[in-house]
Amino acid sequence: MIDALDRRIIHALIRDGRQPFRRVATALGCSEQTVARRYRRLREAGVVRVIVIRDPRRALENGFLRIRTKPGAARAIATALARRDDVSWLTLEAGGAELTCSLRADDPRDRDALVIERLPQVGHVTDVTFASLLHIFAASGGRRPPFGDTLDAAEEAALGPARARPGGFAGIAGETLLEPGDEPLLRLLARDGRSSYAALAAATGRSEAAVGRRVELLLERGALFVSTEVAKAPLGLRTLATLWLTVAPADLVAVGEELARHVEVEFVGAISGAANLVVSLACRDNAGLYRYLTGPLAAVTGVDRCEVVVAGARLKQAGTVMDGDRLPNPLAEEPASGA
Repeated sequence: MIDALDRRIIHALIRDGRQPFRRVATALGCSEQTVARRYRRLREAGVVRVIVIRDPRRALENGFLRIRTKPGAARAIATALARRDDVSWLTLEAGGAELTCSLRADDPRDRDALVIERLPQVGHVTDVTFASLLHIFAASGGRRPPFGDTLDAAEEAALGPARARPGGFAGIAGETLLEPGDEPLLRLLARDGRSSYAALAAATGRSEAAVGRRVELLLERGALFVSTEVAKAPLGLRTLATLWLTVAPADLVAVGEELARHVEVEFVGAISGAANLVVSLACRDNAGLYRYLTGPLAAVTGVDRCEVVVAGARLKQAGTVMDGDRLPNPLAEEPASGA
């Protein structure tokens, strides 16, 4: 069972997944041990997971694949795609005849090898569409999540500013901050984004001070970012949907920024193709989706066309393969001290 304190802890971690448990405990009026124990339980149950990953905006090619298949064939294709490292997010649409995934590549030839050469040869694939991701409209981690029992204003103030999430694009031609020596750190943080500097130092053979300086620099400069991944169904968000919106170019920025402020919106980005905005939603149920479409979305000026695709299952998010409605727990033990 997930209670009100669990939800407030999750909200605190959405704001900043690496903040110390003692700060969360002080803000929520409970003990550090209680916060650590509940986080471990939530993580082991596959409800929440904190990871630190490379800034996805630095890939040369970011885009979305829509793959239509013969009825019933999409799951097998989706399962195979979910195993690919260049696929970071994948949803199987209700009905089992379409899937959508995000694709990242540092070489356009890798994208073309999949989109142009391999997928069209799969017998059950009937149509493949690729849309380049042109811009990310992202609200900060301080946005209130769409489940109940979230932090109140006093608790948020006690936690301090939320850690910003990436928006826009990160200047691909700019400096490359990551070095080959960072790889051991990246592997550990991708498994457990709350790894303490002491644990990272012990695993990499570097001093705790050196590890702390390096991780903080990469986070501050945007080479890495903290992602708190939450399984939606255990928190009562059982309807996931993708919207493909057509917006007049003059309204694109205003619409994207407005949608990024909606609590139901997980992601919104400008894309190429017939639709020029893609939006990922999490709602309580189909009725909640209807209320969003006829309420907050309908009030946004500039949307000319909206295609709604309801998801049957999310098979991957933030590069993590989902186990049904749950996130995996790859660690046998979790440090209690946090970051």
